[in-house]
Amino acid sequence: MKEISVSESTGILRKNYTGHLAYISDGKPYVVPITYYFDPEDNTLISYTTEGHKVNALRKNSSVSLVVEEIHSMVNWESALVLGEFEELDGEKAKEKLHTFIEGIKGIIHRQEHKNVEFINEFSSKSYSRGNPIIYIIKILEITGRRRET
Repeated sequence: MKEISVSESTGILRKNYTGHLAYISDGKPYVVPITYYFDPEDNTLISYTTEGHKVNALRKNSSVSLVVEEIHSMVNWESALVLGEFEELDGEKAKEKLHTFIEGIKGIIHRQEHKNVEFINEFSSKSYSRGNPIIYIIKILEITGRRRET
């Protein structure tokens, strides 16, 4: 196993749109899968959620980490680890970032999976039945990565 560069780690973020977000709630660690988009314009990760445990915890403690993995086998994989800070968005900024999120993920899916998706529910399981989406970014404070190849 070897460390990879920031550029290579960022490449992992660019090529993918799912990862595992870690946060703290009431002194306990939690890890949940999320759909995200890496925005190279401002070096942030864009995502959205609905009201619930995760967003309540993030509003209290904005420190997070995100792991994105590409696993080909037990001896051939790479991963990126982001240490960052949650920031909830609203108004026009939220609308702008949601549009960037949707278009960005649609592009990744088209390039890598050769599928054309039209609607957010085709790549995200969040439902609007619990209210309006909460758009947020993760400001990247640090990024590292690892690779294992044989």
